[in-house]
Amino acid sequence: MAEHKHGTMDITTQEKTFEGFVKITIRMVIAIIVALILLALING
Repeated sequence: MAEHKHGTMDITTQEKTFEGFVKITIRMVIAIIVALILLALING
């Protein structure tokens, strides 16, 4: 078995996946807030 050295693993794929997750999460939160504001204005 090969000896593992900390900090040598290539994590570019994980970083891109996390970046995409954060972007989608931010966009969904903004969409939900806009929807809530529109619902408040329509029902107000």
